[in-house]
Amino acid sequence: MVFCTGINLPDTSAQGKISNIRFDFYGDEIALEFDTAMFIGFNGPLSDETILSFNNRISKTRYQQVIQALLGYKEQYRLDDWLFYQLVRKTAQQVSPKAENYHRYTLYKWFLLSRSGYDAILSINNDRILFYVQSDENIYNIPNRIKNGKQYVCLNYHDYGMIDFDKDFFSEVVIPLPESTKGFSYKVTHLPNFRPDDYLEKDIRFNYNQHDYYFKVKLNPEIKTIFINYPVVDFESYFNIPLSTVTYRSLIPLLKKNVKGKSIRNGVDFLMRFTRYAFLFEPDTTAFGKEKRLSPEQTLIYEQSDCEDRAALFFYLVKEIYNLPMIVLSFPRHVTVAVKFKKPVGKHILYNGSIYSVCEPTPQQVDIPMGQLIPELENTPFEIVYAYTPEIK
Repeated sequence: MVFCTGINLPDTSAQGKISNIRFDFYGDEIALEFDTAMFIGFNGPLSDETILSFNNRISKTRYQQVIQALLGYKEQYRLDDWLFYQLVRKTAQQVSPKAENYHRYTLYKWFLLSRSGYDAILSINNDRILFYVQSDENIYNIPNRIKNGKQYVCLNYHDYGMIDFDKDFFSEVVIPLPESTKGFSYKVTHLPNFRPDDYLEKDIRFNYNQHDYYFKVKLNPEIKTIFINYPVVDFESYFNIPLSTVTYRSLIPLLKKNVKGKSIRNGVDFLMRFTRYAFLFEPDTTAFGKEKRLSPEQTLIYEQSDCEDRAALFFYLVKEIYNLPMIVLSFPRHVTVAVKFKKPVGKHILYNGSIYSVCEPTPQQVDIPMGQLIPELENTPFEIVYAYTPEIK
């Protein structure tokens, strides 16, 4: 639900008045006070001069109160950078709806993020505008620019689809902002406090040792919205995206109850087969038309998932319930997980002096027992792309 008052582009006489904006942010109400002078028109053409003019005009307003409020919400709701950017997006949408004027909407996003301290830049080509933020992390499926030895990752490439950068040159719009130096992180360590009423129940079932198990898991569709344009990040980042609180409480205690009394080995086997058989398999290219790594909660939400997604969910469940050392094995066309037990099981993977047992969480044509690789991969080289070692408390 969105509550807005006073969202009209003002004439000069309206400057200095306050416009109150309220909107829902994944279960929390956001209330912002805008100086009406910040509602600036932008009708192009897109150029260095028109963008600089927009920046100069909005920089003379009392924008600081909005920035302070956004940063206050960031701290209050423990928003990681990706979630904070979603807050910036929703704020820009209230001030300048994307469908009405895409250029102006993008400029507001850039202005709010950069004035919040992030090192963000703009580049243009004819009628297209790209919005980048500085990040030192490995991001794999979206364009980046290198400036002064630093990587800048594009935040709005998805709005344009494919761009041939060999043919189309985008020039940076140089706007010196010495106070905007913060790098952007794609790590998500905390999800919003969704309203419990916004959750839906999903029936999840699978068979283990000739016994059928039925779970009702509460899931929030907003998870899809939060991560719809989330890029492909490294394995450590997306394997450690947590479950939201309500989903966690609906699933983890059930799993703990079902593995209670089992040995650690058999409990991990239960989790492996839950991850393997409770969800349909489908490659990302078929389901999404591109590579897309799902977080553990996304894997629970979507009807289909691939090997990387199941590896992330299995990793999360083992970490949360048993907190065992694990390694992630990446083959040319497959990803799987190996777990360190007190006594190794089946095929051993030696890494840094420790022995790990393969636990295959993706369904195959034949049932793969714990400790065995998929037969076709027995002699295939692999890379260990993430190693998890529990902290000693």
